[in-house]
Amino acid sequence: MTRTTIDAHSAIGGRVTTDAKDDSPRMARLAERVRRWEERRSAEPARDIDFTTTSSMEVAPIYTPLDTAGIDELDDIGLPGEYPYTRGVYESMYRTRLWTMRQFAGFATAAETNERYHYLLEHGQTGLSVAFDLPTLMGYDSDHPMSEGEVGVCGVAIDSLADMERLFQGIPLDKVSTSMTINGPAIIFLALYIVVAEKQGIDSTKLRGTIQTDPLKEYIAQKEWLFPPEPHLKIVVDMMDWCTRKAPLWHPISISGYHIREAGSTAVQELAFTLADGFTYVERGIAAGLDVDSFAPRLSFFWNAHNDFFEEVAKYRAARRIWARHMKERYGAKNPRSLLMRFHTQTAGCSLTEQQPENNIVRTAIQALAAVMGGTQSLHTNSMDETFALPTEKAVKIALRTQQVIAYESGVPNVIDPLGGSYFVEALTQRMEDEAEEYFRQIEDMGGVVAGIESGFFQREIAEAASRYQEEIDTRRRVIVGVNEFVEEDEKLEIPILRIDPRYEREQIERLRAVRAERDGGRYESAMAALRSAIRAEENLMEPVLDCVRAYATIGEIVELMKGEYGTWREPEIF
Repeated sequence: MTRTTIDAHSAIGGRVTTDAKDDSPRMARLAERVRRWEERRSAEPARDIDFTTTSSMEVAPIYTPLDTAGIDELDDIGLPGEYPYTRGVYESMYRTRLWTMRQFAGFATAAETNERYHYLLEHGQTGLSVAFDLPTLMGYDSDHPMSEGEVGVCGVAIDSLADMERLFQGIPLDKVSTSMTINGPAIIFLALYIVVAEKQGIDSTKLRGTIQTDPLKEYIAQKEWLFPPEPHLKIVVDMMDWCTRKAPLWHPISISGYHIREAGSTAVQELAFTLADGFTYVERGIAAGLDVDSFAPRLSFFWNAHNDFFEEVAKYRAARRIWARHMKERYGAKNPRSLLMRFHTQTAGCSLTEQQPENNIVRTAIQALAAVMGGTQSLHTNSMDETFALPTEKAVKIALRTQQVIAYESGVPNVIDPLGGSYFVEALTQRMEDEAEEYFRQIEDMGGVVAGIESGFFQREIAEAASRYQEEIDTRRRVIVGVNEFVEEDEKLEIPILRIDPRYEREQIERLRAVRAERDGGRYESAMAALRSAIRAEENLMEPVLDCVRAYATIGEIVELMKGEYGTWREPEIF
């Protein structure tokens, strides 16, 4: 490919220059033509807005081959299914198989959520995604004082194996792919899922799905950690090791940028911080003696899909390329599957507005289209009413139908990476990669991700980005339809809201206490003692946790034991 040297700022404001090294008469003529065009264009008054992406990245009025002159079509872009996988991880992508349509669902008790799962599967959903309530996410049982008023409110309450059995009743776990969004107590929930499968007569080698298990992003963004960073990382490696040997189709980690973006980061920060977390898990696995090619193929990612269509597409393309290059060149992976970034996407909850909530259907459709254009492997579309409460069945159906319209009516899945080769998209992809690499250098200089967490670096970066974004909205430099422009003063909420009856909390507590009263006390005590011994001996915890789950130990009891051994953690003050 002929390379042309261009101004480093050519993608910021459309300034394009060539230097003496340029030996391409055609590119020189193009540069001159763009210069004359820019003179004519700049004479016309522009609209009084900031021409930036959602992340406040300036964009030029037009992109040409001058903006992609440093990008090699073979080495940097390539073809789908070929290194560095910029254009997709599989050769055929959606021409062979559509993405998994996986709606995030969970509310009240396991029985009510089980009904919702059957409803979604009957309406065309192709995978399950479990949303847990806040006490469960934080490792509290439903009768803990900290759980009062929160049981079943933002997801399903799970206290023991009895609840997990009820959650998946009538759903053969060897026939569905399941995602569980849980981090602090993730090892317990992987064990619960495995034991439910056992009771269905299904071996762990046949289970397909993902559990999030990403404690690093908890310290960075979501704040639902249970232990200090080092014990959490040791548990992650235990899960990676066990799944490598006994659950080869299961993804033990979904390295998550979603919550980093929801906390207010820019797209580049989401990209860089998430990949830095992923590299840390790889390094810890290698340090524990695991062959990188034994566990890397089972690592997956979870990205946000925000409002800026092109920025999001470029983010996914850059993410695949960065991951492949680092895994090959930095970590010495030789198995091609270790280089593949396979990912789930969820549309941006933080973009949904309480004002004019029907507009959220449109936002979600644009975000979902970006995820598909960017090559996602599975997708959740948010419902229009999620700023108020858990979604109603009608709102969930509209969200699912949004994916189905894209899949079957838009024509988009017929062409692999249809935006590949776009001057704008390729230039933006390269720019996001370059800026992510700069963040990697900063993180390495400060001693790595854990050191960055302990110093508050990530938290400060995200807080500052969130503050800038909010200021743009407050000053109307950024328009949010229905919020700071096109506002309806006398707007009345006319959509139904799902409300969780308080009786579910009382019923859940009664079932929990029944489990404690009816379980085999001797088996329970023996299993818990074995877990404590394994922690002190620094052994792999998967088998001891499986035995605790089989003995109907509750989530809260297991977590309290582990906290007693590992301690807790308080993040630094960042302002």
